[in-house]
Amino acid sequence: MRRPLVKALVTGANGFLGVSLVERLLARGATDLRCLVRPGSARARLAAALEGRDGAEMFEGSLSTREGAAAAIENVDVIYHLAAALKGAPADMFLGTVVSTRNLLDAVAASGRPIKLVHVSSLAVYGVADLRRGARIDENVPLETQARRRDPYAQVKLWQERLVVDRAARDGFPLVVLRPGVIYGPAGSPVSARVGIKLPGVFLHLGGSNTLPLSYVDNCAEAIAVAGAAPEAVGSIINVVDDDLISCRRFLRMYNKSVTRVRSVFVPYPVLLALSGMINWYHHYSKGQLPAVLTPYRVASSWRPAKFDNAQLKSLGWRPLVSTAQGLQRTFQALHARHAAGERLI
Repeated sequence: MRRPLVKALVTGANGFLGVSLVERLLARGATDLRCLVRPGSARARLAAALEGRDGAEMFEGSLSTREGAAAAIENVDVIYHLAAALKGAPADMFLGTVVSTRNLLDAVAASGRPIKLVHVSSLAVYGVADLRRGARIDENVPLETQARRRDPYAQVKLWQERLVVDRAARDGFPLVVLRPGVIYGPAGSPVSARVGIKLPGVFLHLGGSNTLPLSYVDNCAEAIAVAGAAPEAVGSIINVVDDDLISCRRFLRMYNKSVTRVRSVFVPYPVLLALSGMINWYHHYSKGQLPAVLTPYRVASSWRPAKFDNAQLKSLGWRPLVSTAQGLQRTFQALHARHAAGERLI
């Protein structure tokens, strides 16, 4: 007897965002939910979210092969694709993000069914280096055209999204693409690179008065669930950021007050741009003896002031479950407890 369709598959279900998405889908009435987790990966938070919930299964598997991807999507009619490699060597990030996505898309095409794909991309795919200072980042901003001049994360997310969009056009499956900003929350990373970067003995505060495109993890999960359920979202690109965004400077001040004081040095944007030019020049002059850790293009892509728009997301009926003030309070309380327990945050 043919099994009934599984209403949803969540890839990366045991990740920081994945667990919150599973919780939101269940809260919104999902009755058949398959949660894909890789063998050997941590899954305590996901197990706690699924405890006592009927209609949801933890499915151990991998997208690293076409066979694994085919097994994961069996009898599925909608996929929430969150799985990606967020750090590590560039080659590993490419394999864990782009190659695994290609295997998933191959499995969708081979199924012969119009499986809907809700793909989670990133604001990092936009080409912002040449925009004017303070430009508004909405869905009409062009994609990055010089990905190799960016950091590995931006590169692989751009390649992944282009692959998904191209295959949807070729194979004809329904597609929704969401581009979150900085996803944060109690179990997440302490400070985004948009605020600054850590060097030995000091934190370089690079964001200054720039707007920080925050998305509290539960709000981001709700946005994905809303877009996945809305027929009018099919074929759309949707930015995901919260209301009442704050500056990088205010975030760092609140972190210092609520978590622990960080020794930091503020580097104004014009100084950072000039410094990156010197580093880039010496990188070429020394024939690579000094790594080009900062280049003018990367500086402009990461720390040029911009504004962020969520009007399209709100047009679908999305509203934040948690205010920015509440989200920051919850996050900093959790980070303070993690610091007190001996965790090295920054």
